Amino acid sequence: MGGGQQLPHRNVTTHNQPVTEPEWNKDLWGLVDMGSNGIRLSITDQSAPTTRVLPTVYAYRNKISLYEAQYDENGTKIPISKEVQDDVISMLLRFQIFCADFRVPPEQIEIVATEATRAAINSAEFCDKIREETGLKMRLLSKEDEGRIGAYGVASSFSSVRGLVMDMGGGSTQITWMIAKGGETQISPVSAVSFPYGAAALTRRLEDLKKGKSKHQAHEAREEFRAQVKTQFQEAYSKIQVPDELVEDAKKNGGFRLYLTGGGFRGWGYLLLHHEQVAGGGYPFSIINGFTAQKDEFEDTEKMKEIAREAKEIFRVSDRRRGQVPAVSFLVSILATAIPHGIREAHFCQGGVREGVLYNRLPSEIRAQDPLEVATRDMAKPISPKLAALVTQSLPAAAHGHPRVPESIDVHMIRAFANMFYFHANMNKEVSSTSALYSTGTGILCSTHGSSHADRALLALMLEARYEGELAPREIDYRNQLIRLVSNEEAWWTQYIGVIGLILSRAFPAGVVQDDLYDLHTRTILKKPEIRISSEYVDNLGKRGDKEGLMVTFTLVWATENRDDPMEVKETLERHIKDLIKVGRKKHAINGWRIKVGAQVKDDYPNDV
Repeated sequence: MGGGQQLPHRNVTTHNQPVTEPEWNKDLWGLVDMGSNGIRLSITDQSAPTTRVLPTVYAYRNKISLYEAQYDENGTKIPISKEVQDDVISMLLRFQIFCADFRVPPEQIEIVATEATRAAINSAEFCDKIREETGLKMRLLSKEDEGRIGAYGVASSFSSVRGLVMDMGGGSTQITWMIAKGGETQISPVSAVSFPYGAAALTRRLEDLKKGKSKHQAHEAREEFRAQVKTQFQEAYSKIQVPDELVEDAKKNGGFRLYLTGGGFRGWGYLLLHHEQVAGGGYPFSIINGFTAQKDEFEDTEKMKEIAREAKEIFRVSDRRRGQVPAVSFLVSILATAIPHGIREAHFCQGGVREGVLYNRLPSEIRAQDPLEVATRDMAKPISPKLAALVTQSLPAAAHGHPRVPESIDVHMIRAFANMFYFHANMNKEVSSTSALYSTGTGILCSTHGSSHADRALLALMLEARYEGELAPREIDYRNQLIRLVSNEEAWWTQYIGVIGLILSRAFPAGVVQDDLYDLHTRTILKKPEIRISSEYVDNLGKRGDKEGLMVTFTLVWATENRDDPMEVKETLERHIKDLIKVGRKKHAINGWRIKVGAQVKDDYPNDV
């Protein structure tokens, strides 16, 4: 762990004895999330330019369940034992050593504790012991603070959030609403409403309802409890004061968007993901953050319980989590009927207490940054901003009666594409398209925090097309899975943009801005033409000039009247615009959707009339 490399040191004096202290990395933060089902320890790099995506440099989850540690074999609540306390403190001391290896400043290590610690009989004694034996800062979150921090964790998980937010840990569940966009976050004025219905707590409660009762009596007790919980959620919905704009959106579009975090809900998400990958015709990502389930899938509790019972192994679902599935199913079935106007879709988030604490510290201008754009900045070339501008020029303005470029393909997506433009360029032709296709799922961008699966698919499809899009049969299946995550229109535009990128890569192979060229033979300075792109819808495409479509024009703007083209830029463009025309042919339609494309190259010389 961080051993080997010797970092610079500075001399300090303690108690009149000179000692050597490491030079700490002020960009690193150590955080311990003491949850109910487990304890998560992490070190995060908050240096620029990737601050927004909260890069993790170390992460470990200890399976100590502070919730289960508070009950004996008879289900009676007891204090957290000395043995468990010692295990926790031993783990924290080891984490401090790891933090020192990574050069995390001691004052930037913090413990954040939630429901199980807060509700412990000997909570104060336990917290005091931790502070005394480790010297670490420790925060015991209130119910309201836990809901607020969890909401910020959700905000960190997407570029924008608009709907109801729920966090299901081991001991409790919180609900609030959120509107987050452009770095600004709004949540309920009461922060959140909390219930003692975490996955572990609810599992125990449902088991208790069966003890000493006949099957009929147990069923009646369960239904009575169901009605009680439903009433509590309906009352909570009123308390959080959902704004009219979210209510109207839910009425108009078939329900609320639900953003879910916490181990209980993530386990449900992994069951849904398992079903999609095994029985749903293949699903391209195995990342829970950004995974979206539609209403019917999310609310199919019987199917999820069946999978939990019968599947031999389920990715990222432990035996403990599998045992909690009936309790999570119970809560999901209540939510389906308790939330006014229903649930439209459920978005699963990796963001929890860790992400919420870190995201809450960020200034609004950092929060406002787009995750994929931020994550690709380290891969950008000097020419990347110019490439982004050229790609943007190639997108037609909105025109009545003609297809608009989808809103999902915005300036941030284009910049991320331009930043990644040359990342796979040093690979040989047989793997460059494949590597680019997998880059957002298992490649360089797989750990980017804050991106939806749809955005990952869009960028991957653009990058694959930029490298000519030649794939082996196995990769074609994966590409088709990515296409299913977006609309046909979105998928077609990724191919169009990718080929624009391919053409520009031929004109700028080195990824540098080079206006003036030095001719070694004549020992003179030659002017390279500037490339501009325009596009517009026309009605005179095709061999007979009678087809509607998109005409793309590459214009070479010359600085002098010298019409020599030492770089053969014009010839290069003319040679490759046929690839752009192909994108508009029937053969390359996406499930029948396409726009016919024409392309041409023009010169713009000074003093031409």
